Amino acid sequence: MLPPRISIARIILNRRPLRPPNSKCSPPGLRLFTQNSQLLLVSRTSPRPELPYLYVSSGTSFPRAAPSIQYKGPLARYLTTERKQRIKTEAKLTVKYILYFHIIAGFALALVWLVSVEIKERRYQTPPEWSFRTRNIYRTARIMSEPDFNRSGVTEWPQVGNNYWVALSRLEDTSLDGKDLQIPPGDDHRVYVVGIDALGFTRNGLDLLSKSEEWRRGYYSVLLDAARAAEHLDEEVRDTKRNITFPKEHMIGPSNPRPKPVPHGAASPPLEENCVPASESPQMFYTKILSSTGFSTRQRLDAALAYADWLDFKGLHESAEEMYDWGLDIAMGALPVGVNNAVDSQTGIISNNAAYVSNNLLKATTALAIHHARNANLTAALPIFLSVLRAKKQLSLPPIPNAPKAEPTKLEWIMSVAKSILVTPPYPPPPPSGDEAPIRTPAAVCEEAAVMAHVGEILFASSNDDSEPPLKESKSRSTSRKQTSGLGWTRDAVDVSESTLTSMDAADLDGRQTCAECLRTGMENWSTMVRKMLRDQRRSVSTKEDKFGNGRGWFWGGKSTEEAEEDEGRWERELHSVDERMDKVQRLLENEEESRKQRKPGGWLR
Repeated sequence: MLPPRISIARIILNRRPLRPPNSKCSPPGLRLFTQNSQLLLVSRTSPRPELPYLYVSSGTSFPRAAPSIQYKGPLARYLTTERKQRIKTEAKLTVKYILYFHIIAGFALALVWLVSVEIKERRYQTPPEWSFRTRNIYRTARIMSEPDFNRSGVTEWPQVGNNYWVALSRLEDTSLDGKDLQIPPGDDHRVYVVGIDALGFTRNGLDLLSKSEEWRRGYYSVLLDAARAAEHLDEEVRDTKRNITFPKEHMIGPSNPRPKPVPHGAASPPLEENCVPASESPQMFYTKILSSTGFSTRQRLDAALAYADWLDFKGLHESAEEMYDWGLDIAMGALPVGVNNAVDSQTGIISNNAAYVSNNLLKATTALAIHHARNANLTAALPIFLSVLRAKKQLSLPPIPNAPKAEPTKLEWIMSVAKSILVTPPYPPPPPSGDEAPIRTPAAVCEEAAVMAHVGEILFASSNDDSEPPLKESKSRSTSRKQTSGLGWTRDAVDVSESTLTSMDAADLDGRQTCAECLRTGMENWSTMVRKMLRDQRRSVSTKEDKFGNGRGWFWGGKSTEEAEEDEGRWERELHSVDERMDKVQRLLENEEESRKQRKPGGWLR
């Protein structure tokens, strides 16, 4: 055996000297544990087993050991434990936020809907006894019947009528809103409307005494609005196959041999065998009001006058006059006991010695006089108007108002506003029945001005027509006196209505509207009368110059040409003043219309 010292020396002698590393040489490549080069195999693949679950890459990098070799295994683990937990957390937050958003949006939409319902209810108040659905249907019909509901300004009366009829059927249904109503038995008394499945309403009047006054007033409004919708649908038919409403003039059938073409873009015209009337006759709704028990005298009188006006529009003048007489009987029947001979039932003239004259009586006689005037029965209309005007001027003055209340403090004003926002205003109190004696209020003065305008129009229209020149000087003078008298009545009516309108209380909306309408009509009549007088005077001057030169007419006492020219100048000056006043009145009426829209009832929710 060699001694150990020799072995140690040999090892020391064979050891290489240490040298510093060469920085220019590239470091040896890392040998990844999951990237194996299989040198012991025939194929050029890694000899080590592939363990992809131990190696996580960025998902886009390929192994650097074999860049040209296609990598067949999964490149990375996308769903790690941390990433899975993060995805679960994000999914829970997403669902939670989406749920919160939908809940908040639902509450916001519900709040907006409730506010809109409150706005509609304050603008179109309905009896609180009605169900919510009936009230909503009626409010919808009222809104749709307004001219400014559609941008086109055309009211869809078929939809409006259907809503009114549905509301009416619900009010007359004893299982819904018509509890304790006395419905006539039998199906023969019920009317079923096309387009409303299994719903109908009665044809005859009902006993409404079991219902409250608010319920009856709302039921009356529904009937009156349904009648108005039926008037607009009177000349229309409904195609049962397509449930579309057409004017009767477009219907194809034997009763309409020459149908008019439908507008461009509209549906094809219907066939007569598929058509039914779009609505019941307005007569049914008006007669229901007149035959029902529980309505006030004013309500029955208004229905009678509306029905008479409808008959007048349809050309049934005799039937309309009978209905006006019926309205006069309704007003006279409600007079106090012992009041007789207040009105002549044959002529409609109010007696000079009438002990008691009610509002309904004045309204009925005025409507009868207007009916006679429309049908050119001026000899019957003028005495009625004069008797009405005399009765109105004899009215008692209103009582002296109490001292005005002190203005509310700022705290009281804030409390009142908060109360109006939070508390729904009550249903308005019942209006006067019309059986009481009227008083001479500013609104009554405006009604007097309207009667004066009617008298002036009748006097002016009772003169000769333009096509019938006067044959005698006396007839010409009579015509001139009538025209001048009618012009004077019209001028006085304009002065009275304008002065009353400017001094009337701003809170009296109905009275101001009456004055505005009277002022507008009076100014139009005044302008028309002056223009006609000027035209007649010019024609008279030209005729005299052609026939008689500067002399007088055929009869002694006629006006000379110079006098006629002077009259012509007077009418020209008056026409100029009328035009100037027309501009002034037009501005006043425009301001009144804007103020009326701002003062429209409904509070802050309009």
